[in-house]
Amino acid sequence: MSLEIVARDGLVLLGCGKMGSALLAGWLAAGLPAASIWVIEPNPTDWLKDSGVHLNQGLPKAPAVALLAVKPQMMGAALPALQALGGGGTLFVSIAAGTTIATFEAALGAGTPIVRTMPNTPAMVGRGITAICGNAHVNAEGLALAEALMQAVGQVVRLEGEHQIDAVTAVSGSGPAYVFHLIEAMAAAGEAEGLPADVAMQLARATVCGAGELAQRSPDSAAQLRINVTSPGGTTAAALAVLMDPATGFPPLLKRAVKAAADRGRELGK
Repeated sequence: MSLEIVARDGLVLLGCGKMGSALLAGWLAAGLPAASIWVIEPNPTDWLKDSGVHLNQGLPKAPAVALLAVKPQMMGAALPALQALGGGGTLFVSIAAGTTIATFEAALGAGTPIVRTMPNTPAMVGRGITAICGNAHVNAEGLALAEALMQAVGQVVRLEGEHQIDAVTAVSGSGPAYVFHLIEAMAAAGEAEGLPADVAMQLARATVCGAGELAQRSPDSAAQLRINVTSPGGTTAAALAVLMDPATGFPPLLKRAVKAAADRGRELGK
C-alpha cells in the first residue's frame, strides 16, 4: 500500500547522484511509475534524462514524499526549494549524513514529519542496509512508507531514536570502507608471503565477498561460522590467535575505529 500512495500523490527527489540514482532505479524496478516522480538535479546524467521522470520541472502541489539526497554541505542551499511543502502534508525523508532532524524542522517547520535515514554504499548494487528513525510527527504509516522506499536498495532496520544514528554511521555507514581496507591489507599480506600482486588481490576480494555471502545466507552466527572453518592447531587457528588477541587484535582495534567514527559523527551533527 505504501508505494501506491506515492504512485497516486507523487514523490519529489531532491538530488540524484549515486545514491539518489540507486534509489530511483530501485523504485522504477519495483513498479513505481516514472510519471509519479519529480527530480530536481542540476547535473542530470543521460540515464536520468531518459528515465521518464519529471526532471527539473517544478513541484507537485502536495506530494506524498520529498526525499532529500543532496550532499550535506549543499543542503542549506537546496532546502528553500522545498519549504513550501513543509508543515505536515508531505513526508520528508533524508539520506544526508550529519544533518539532524532539528535542522530540517527549523528549515521546513516544526510540524513537518521527518524521517532521517542512514544508508550505505552497497545500496549501489541493491545490497545496502539502511537505519531509519522519525520525529514526533511521523506516524506508523509514514515510517512504513519510508521503510518501503529504502527497501528498494536493501535491508532496513528501525532505530529507537535519532540518538542511535551516529553509532549506525560508524558501523554500517562507514563500515564498507573498513571492509575495503581489509581487502587491501589481506592482498598486501599475501604479496609479503610471495604471491603476485594481482593474484593476491583476486584472492582477497573473492574471499571477502564469498565469506560475506556465506554469512548472509547461513543460519549460523558469525561466531559459529568462524568456528566451522577453524581446525584446532591448524593454520586458521594460528592466524586467529593474532587477530583475536584482546590487546592488539581486531576487537580492540575495531572498537577504537568505530568509536572514532561515532565521535566524529556527533561533532558534525552539532
